[in-house]
Amino acid sequence: MEPITLTTDRLVLRPFGPDDAEAVRIACQDPEIPRWTPVPSPYTHEHAHEFVARTCPDGWRDDTVYNFAVTTRDEGRLVGAMGLVRLAQLNTAERQAELGYWTAKEQRGRGLTAEAARAVAHWAFEGLGVERLEWYAEAGNAGSRAVALKAGFRMEGTMRGKIVHQGTRRDAWIGSLLPSDLGLTGGAAYLPYQGA
Repeated sequence: MEPITLTTDRLVLRPFGPDDAEAVRIACQDPEIPRWTPVPSPYTHEHAHEFVARTCPDGWRDDTVYNFAVTTRDEGRLVGAMGLVRLAQLNTAERQAELGYWTAKEQRGRGLTAEAARAVAHWAFEGLGVERLEWYAEAGNAGSRAVALKAGFRMEGTMRGKIVHQGTRRDAWIGSLLPSDLGLTGGAAYLPYQGA
């Protein structure tokens, strides 16, 4: 897929470019990002360059990961990264994808990541035909969970041993978002369980 740009009231979500490498490197120095995500630690110039110059463009080209640089609309400052992953399931009857993100420390607590998540979710449902968007985070990642809830995800529970992080299998919280949760229609009809 050709990379796209999304806008909200306060944000521009655009493809990462080479000029973003230093801002990504600086953001990923915060120990909370590698604590909860697969971002390497220590995070070097080489990691940042590889991410913006190879990983992100390759993901768009190969339809494996659609990563967005989340930036402020007024000053163009990097807020964080947001991506749609597990895109292979878009070509199956499940029509699912997963939303992942991290937020730069100085941008947290302003609702920007939830705003970006809602924009990506709308695009996924309306533009890509996603019928179920999933969110996972290591159990205990209260910040990520708060963003998911604010974006409209519904928590479904804890999955035992779902995530392997830093060589240890860890429990994960899972949530989902359906088009109907955002007032959208389309795709396969949803029949919720009505049992006791």
